[in-house]
Amino acid sequence: MSELLFQLLDTPQAPLIIQQAQAILNDEHRKRQQFYEWLDEDKKAEFINGEVIVHSPALDRHNSAMLMLATLLRVYVDDRQLGIVRAEKALVELTRNSYEPDISFWATEKAAQIHDEMLYYSAPDFVVEVLSKSTEKYDREIKFADYAAHRIAEYWIIDPKRKTVEQYNIDADTEEYALMNTFGIKDSITSHVIKGFTIPIRSIFDVTANVLALRTILTAPC
Repeated sequence: MSELLFQLLDTPQAPLIIQQAQAILNDEHRKRQQFYEWLDEDKKAEFINGEVIVHSPALDRHNSAMLMLATLLRVYVDDRQLGIVRAEKALVELTRNSYEPDISFWATEKAAQIHDEMLYYSAPDFVVEVLSKSTEKYDREIKFADYAAHRIAEYWIIDPKRKTVEQYNIDADTEEYALMNTFGIKDSITSHVIKGFTIPIRSIFDVTANVLALRTILTAPC
């Protein structure tokens, strides 16, 4: 980012380019306000780089994986009073874009700022996106870069078709996401942000395994 900025400032056209960029951003801001006015609780939509992206209904395997992981996370976090978990309809407002991640987690400090009348949420500490055909490009490109740029410390990408989970943390040197590991159905995964949260990957995709994991969470000492 710094290198690109220095390259821009090194050109005689820099003032004109900055002026044009500011005009585009101002127009995006206007469109974003219109997006907020149009959006309601019945719509599944995001505002990405000046465009309103309306999402179609997801396949059952997508919904199932999202709900099973969200249940495990919510129970674990609530039981240990670690923060707040929200699923799907929580609109996360970043500097330029507004997203509805499949699952978001805010640790105690940020969670203290969330109240009953909250409509737009600040950047979470942990996000999960479940891949689908229509959203994979966003999840792996724009959101991937934007979540890292806003210091969302951990990002899981779930592939419900292959039954895998990719775990990303922010690299201290590059300040971008680095892949920690890709986990398969026989593996277990441990969050680096949500202290002590470890689950079998199978519990995201299989009801029986999900119930067993839930029982483990509820009976384990805090």
